[in-house]
Amino acid sequence: MQKMKKAMLLAPAVALGLTAMGAAPAMAEQAEQAETTYSTTLGEVNNSAATGLAWVEVDGSQATVTIQTKGLAETFKDAAYPHVQHIHIGAQGTCPTMADDANGDGIISTVEGKPAYGKIGTTLSVGNAAKDASTATDVTVAPSGASYTYKETFKLNEKTQDALAGGTGVVVVHGLDPANQPAAAAETKSNLAPKLPLAATAPALCGSLEMMPAGGADTGVTQTEQGSGTGNEMGMMALGGGLIAAAGAGYVIRRNRASARN
Repeated sequence: MQKMKKAMLLAPAVALGLTAMGAAPAMAEQAEQAETTYSTTLGEVNNSAATGLAWVEVDGSQATVTIQTKGLAETFKDAAYPHVQHIHIGAQGTCPTMADDANGDGIISTVEGKPAYGKIGTTLSVGNAAKDASTATDVTVAPSGASYTYKETFKLNEKTQDALAGGTGVVVVHGLDPANQPAAAAETKSNLAPKLPLAATAPALCGSLEMMPAGGADTGVTQTEQGSGTGNEMGMMALGGGLIAAAGAGYVIRRNRASARN
């Protein structure tokens, strides 16, 4: 009888232990999903001749965005050229080509590129400036110069989080040198900020963000840096090929997992 009582007392404890063991993988999977990194190689748009890389590390609702650029327009009116930049969302999740130059003026405007990369989900401003559409064309809170390292951590809005998870997040860096643009567009004003030249808000770099495998490489950038290229920048550029290859692998893994669930 005593042995039977002990067995009866042990049974709930064993059941509880098995339940906890069953829950552990699910909890681990949720923790893994909560920390996700997306990355992209930024390709030139409008023959900007610029290059770059971008990472978005998402941990819950917090995001750390790192962008490296090189070869952008350097100065405008004797000052460092400001480059407004965003995560665009809600469209095809791709970058525009010259085929999207609807009016044939030789330059893809931000509006002409919208069917490819979508609307602004998050403005990648510097410091404590708002990360929403209110600072979308505010050049005073944009990184500047031909080459810069940008790194900011902030709360990421849900629409941008959903776009990243759905594969439609695109990083776009704006700002071209008006002097290097076709004559038909050189004197045209921006359809987003009429006080600025069309080139000032036109896209110069673009990249579709892809999910990286868990445990993707660290960028190694520790602070926001502006101005000429840095050692961190050169190191990231050298690592870019391998990291972006990993990003592609992560995208395949994500698609396979989605297919398995369906």
